[in-house]
Amino acid sequence: MTDPAEARPASADQPSAAATAAAGAAATATTAATASTAATTGAPAPGRPAPEQRRVLTVLVLAQVLSGAGLAAGITVGALLAEDMLGTTSLAGLPSVLFTIGSAGAAVVVGRVSQRFGRRPGLVLGYAAGGVGALGVLVAAVMTSVPLLFGALLVYGAGTATSLQARYAGADLATPNRKARAVSTVLVATTLGAVAGPNLVTVTGTLAEQWGIPRLAGPFGLAAVAYGAAALVLFVLLRPDPLLLSRAAEPVADGGAAPVALPARLPSGVRLGAAVMVVTQVVMVAVMTMTPVHLQHLGHGTAAIGVVIAVHVAAMFLPSPLSGWLVDRFGARLVAGLAAATLLSAGLVSGLAPGGAVWALAVGLGLLGFGWSLGLVSGTTLLSRDLPAHGRARVQGNVDVLVALAGAGGAGLSGVVVAGASYTALALGGGILAVGLLPFVLRHKDR
Repeated sequence: MTDPAEARPASADQPSAAATAAAGAAATATTAATASTAATTGAPAPGRPAPEQRRVLTVLVLAQVLSGAGLAAGITVGALLAEDMLGTTSLAGLPSVLFTIGSAGAAVVVGRVSQRFGRRPGLVLGYAAGGVGALGVLVAAVMTSVPLLFGALLVYGAGTATSLQARYAGADLATPNRKARAVSTVLVATTLGAVAGPNLVTVTGTLAEQWGIPRLAGPFGLAAVAYGAAALVLFVLLRPDPLLLSRAAEPVADGGAAPVALPARLPSGVRLGAAVMVVTQVVMVAVMTMTPVHLQHLGHGTAAIGVVIAVHVAAMFLPSPLSGWLVDRFGARLVAGLAAATLLSAGLVSGLAPGGAVWALAVGLGLLGFGWSLGLVSGTTLLSRDLPAHGRARVQGNVDVLVALAGAGGAGLSGVVVAGASYTALALGGGILAVGLLPFVLRHKDR
């Protein structure tokens, strides 16, 4: 005889064995699917980066070490070479204008190529162009051809744009709470080459003279080799492509039929990130461009100029891990405000340096570099965090265009301000402009 209790159907509070088994099977399938997705898309296991992310960062670090020397060449002697070839101080900022305009154009191209084909083709193309431009500057100096110099500086700017675009590749596969540190890892890798570059000015200048090349063109020969080597490293080793891999891991909309699209109006975080990077770039480029000219007018040689610029470039990239940790720990809003305060301090120290002392200008340029680092890492994190992977590279490239054009404007006006007023006016004006960021920072709320 059957027990009545056995004959009763299972209640909602007492699921049947079949239902329990089905639920268990579904959970197992979900877990397997999640593990499979993680394996194929590079999604990191909790608490540590995925193997693909670690590989991408390693390759980017190697490429950035090489490209740093190429980046530093134009910063160190570009204004001096222009002053020598053009015979006037008021146009000494022109090289920065030209390679910054070139950087803007390259940012568009690198961003669009990356959007369509992935980070690797975009970065390789940009570094290769930068190397060709650096070689063109060297040839222009030998031929004493100003038109060729102008054209080569435009192409040389592609290296600068690419060096900055590489930071986005570092963040593509990073988890949200580690994006700033991933960005900073790529930036800090630039330090070794960027610090060594200015200190090789004398050596490369001597070698150039021995080969019948003007001394000030020597660092551009180093830049051509450095950018070419960076392009080769990325072409061979940057696999898998971080942007393409992040797209594969991204959720889709419309029931799985289409990727998540960009919103009609960009998020406030993206707009704040763009504003922070634009202002910090203007201030940094303007003051940095005219510091070598200012030092030369005070009677200091290329060795002293190299030291000051090396300190500046080191401060741009070496504290990047600190900048990344601060953003991940306290939020981009706070760090953006700190960037504005640091740039104000840089303007005060540089502009009021007693007798134009080298040590004081080194401190001021160090603060200038650190303020730029804080602004770049906080702004980049906002752009990487608040944009979907589909469309991310295009928007990032467009923002970098604005950043580059702002830098070109700062470089172009810097020579005019120094010629018409003074270096002090330029430095103090840059600090005041940075403070203008604070109202935008205070209105933003971190997620």
